[in-house]
Amino acid sequence: MSQFDNVSVIKEANVYFDGKCVSHTVILADGTRKSVGVILPSKLTFGTGAPEVMEVLAGSCNVTLKGESASKTYAAGTSFDVPGDSSFDIEVTDTLHYVCHFG
Repeated sequence: MSQFDNVSVIKEANVYFDGKCVSHTVILADGTRKSVGVILPSKLTFGTGAPEVMEVLAGSCNVTLKGESASKTYAAGTSFDVPGDSSFDIEVTDTLHYVCHFG
């Protein structure tokens, strides 16, 4: 799907890592929350509360999940799962456009 219909958007942006990651929270009609954003080229570590699915819309990144030694590369059209109460290291090589689906 290329768009979300009938949603509410939180107007204030979520800005992380000195502006290297900026997203907006989208609330679907059924109450489901997602974030839609961009990560500029950088190396960052994100923590998770709930499980997440990171859907890559454009750009590319290398991701290492907590407890894993090898990174995996993700590009447009792919996604990766992150367990709840965990973290992941991400190296963005091309500006990354993403949707984070919270689970």
